[in-house]
Amino acid sequence: MTTIIRVLVLALTMVFTAVNAQDFQGVATYKTQRQVDIKLDSTQANAEMQERMLEMMKKQFQKTFKLTFNKEESTYKQDEELSKPQVGGGEFQVIMIGGGGGSDVLYKNTKEQRYAEQVDTYGKIFLVKDDIEKIDWKLGSETKFIGEYQCYKATFTKMVPKPMQMSSADTDEDIDLDKEPEMEERTVTAWYTPQIPVNNGPDDYQGLPGLILEVHDGKLTIICNKIVLNPKERIAISEPTKGKEVNQEKYDEIMDKKRKEMMERYRPKKGQRNDGQSFSITVGG
Repeated sequence: MTTIIRVLVLALTMVFTAVNAQDFQGVATYKTQRQVDIKLDSTQANAEMQERMLEMMKKQFQKTFKLTFNKEESTYKQDEELSKPQVGGGEFQVIMIGGGGGSDVLYKNTKEQRYAEQVDTYGKIFLVKDDIEKIDWKLGSETKFIGEYQCYKATFTKMVPKPMQMSSADTDEDIDLDKEPEMEERTVTAWYTPQIPVNNGPDDYQGLPGLILEVHDGKLTIICNKIVLNPKERIAISEPTKGKEVNQEKYDEIMDKKRKEMMERYRPKKGQRNDGQSFSITVGG
């Protein structure tokens, strides 16, 4: 059955590729959201405060991105926002660790299997350049429509660090920042459509015989809600050039160091007690 599905999908892709080979371009708009879990005892926050925190953090993770693409290249960038949600102030604050700023740009060249990502991290611009890592997708038999496009299911598994949980009651003696994180297996699910014949998708998801329209990766969900193919005005896709150039491994080392510095700064010190009125939550990028 899997072999038949592969043949059918590839056949459809070849047909649509032949029809749309000339100057094929498009813009796909994606909405992202991340499930947020907050567990605090009554000495840290009452039910009303926890609800306010949860709603505020949900808004922080609800963003809109645009994937501008042609047959071989794409840029993925956060759409402009009228206003950004306020995080912090009053009784509590939320510390966002990582990149993901509105000026970040991810460029991918699927023909040359490489990417360049311009990232604003703590006010410093980095240009991360590296090869696109191949994803070992498993093509499934399930289908569904997303808008007018018939989509096929695909999955792959990867190892990810288990979330680190740190309460305001923890002290220097309770947390070992140098300890290697425990790993766990996660299955990522994507829905792609051969009707749009590009092996691309949002963020760092790609490598399927059709544009990826939906992704479920742990607590992260990405859903396409608008597609414009071959717009009247030709789209210019430019590779970013600004920032200190590093590869992905080096950038990950820098980010790991920054995370530890931030956690060291905000975690309670030995002998320090929570006053029951203020605390911090650290959220990974």
